[in-house]
Amino acid sequence: MFDQIEALILGGLQSIFDQFGWWGVAGLMLFENATNITPSEIILGLAGWLLLANHEASPLGALWGGAIAALASTLGASLMYWAARLGGRPLVERAARWIRLDPAHIVRAEQQFQRWGGRLVFFGRMVPGIRTLVNIPAGLAHMPYPRFLAATLAGAYLWCTLLIGLGYFFGHEWEQISSIFRQYALWIGLGVLLAGAAWMFLRRKPGGLEPDEA
Repeated sequence: MFDQIEALILGGLQSIFDQFGWWGVAGLMLFENATNITPSEIILGLAGWLLLANHEASPLGALWGGAIAALASTLGASLMYWAARLGGRPLVERAARWIRLDPAHIVRAEQQFQRWGGRLVFFGRMVPGIRTLVNIPAGLAHMPYPRFLAATLAGAYLWCTLLIGLGYFFGHEWEQISSIFRQYALWIGLGVLLAGAAWMFLRRKPGGLEPDEA
């Protein structure tokens, strides 16, 4: 069953890329970050393979491809941020019911945001399942939009460029990569979060990486 769904997704994405190129990538990434429905790992990995490697483009194309995807991701994330900020909790709860999102996930995201603030927005961009949820507590908490924008764009660029690059070099091994990623995606994401937490701990610790700003 899963293999049939995956084949359907892959066929649909290939058709979109053949017809719209990077505009198709941008549209899909905007939709993914605004709804948490489409899987960016598959979108970007296939983009690196089908739009760069298959056309014998330079691997440096992942840098500007990542920029396109990151800008679209940031726009989609901003739509969710402003919806939560302007619509408040009533709108968030209605939207959660519409997309069948467990309210407990939003509560946990709020708790983590209260603890980590803007750092969660940045590092959360690289964690499947968290990168779109974090837009909601950021909007509800009225996080200054310039800070949200900068953290989102930076985190999204790193994530998008990495996935496009992986697709470029390993796209022809898609079946194996897909299987491995399904098994270890959560652990990879947790590793990114733990690395970020360790960095912040060392930064704030007396005598750590650097002193806190006044």
